[in-house]
Amino acid sequence: MPTRARNVSAVALRLPQRAEVWLFDCGEATQHQIQRTDVRLSQIARVFVSHLHGDHVFGLMGLLASTGLAGAAQAIELYGPKGLEDFVRSVARDTRTTVNEQLRIHTVEPGAIYEDDEYTVTCQQLRHRLTAFGYRVTEKDRAGHLDPVRAAALGVPAGPLLGRLKRGESVTLADGRVVHGADVCGAPIKGRAVVYCTDTTYCQNSVALAEGADLLIHEATFSDEDAHLARQSTHSTASDAARVALEANARRLALTHISPRYAPGNPVELPRLLEQARAIFPSTIIAEDFMTVEVA
Repeated sequence: MPTRARNVSAVALRLPQRAEVWLFDCGEATQHQIQRTDVRLSQIARVFVSHLHGDHVFGLMGLLASTGLAGAAQAIELYGPKGLEDFVRSVARDTRTTVNEQLRIHTVEPGAIYEDDEYTVTCQQLRHRLTAFGYRVTEKDRAGHLDPVRAAALGVPAGPLLGRLKRGESVTLADGRVVHGADVCGAPIKGRAVVYCTDTTYCQNSVALAEGADLLIHEATFSDEDAHLARQSTHSTASDAARVALEANARRLALTHISPRYAPGNPVELPRLLEQARAIFPSTIIAEDFMTVEVA
């Protein structure tokens, strides 16, 4: 449920060197929250829906309607479980809502669901009472830093040839010599990975998806004291989320999707959930609305 302190599920991923945002889930009032940030609706290129429970999709149609009214120039690619397309099309039809004409809806299955020159996106089915998927965005390894002094020593002129070498390509100089990107660039820079897992109880698919992730965003609906409620509702405790991060060798963990029962004044409060998670995985934070996390 939304509270005065926070809204429901929606995470925006900014991609470096792209005027583009990928959105993960779109709970009620997401577009209102976006207006309080420097994210623009026109920047949203892809939306990944974990599952069809209302707190993850009730804001989707409003967002799509607004982008449709705004005449968004770029297509929106929508990814999610079976039933997502029926939901979008039926609501649009019954409410006479105009959505982005370039909207494309993809029904996902476990495995790779998207790839371009810089990123791959994979998903795995989680363990929830409704079909739910976790998503992993992996940045491909990048060429190492170019050494301009070394390039000049090899006779590479300033200009587009340097750009090609930076991309790891080989170039032929005017005198016929071939220079390879590896000759003038440092070691490749390992790509980063961000993983989004909600809603789910602890499962091995979460661990596999989060393997080596730089940032794991994982639900922690309940405290350890309420573990029985987590099991009944197929949700996770703070310790469950930390266990996934530990077993996956993730670098950082952000807890989200926390029950309103842990508001200040209640017997168990948010610091207690953080304490429980950090006892297992020290590099843990609790996500807050409008928090920005740099993935380095």
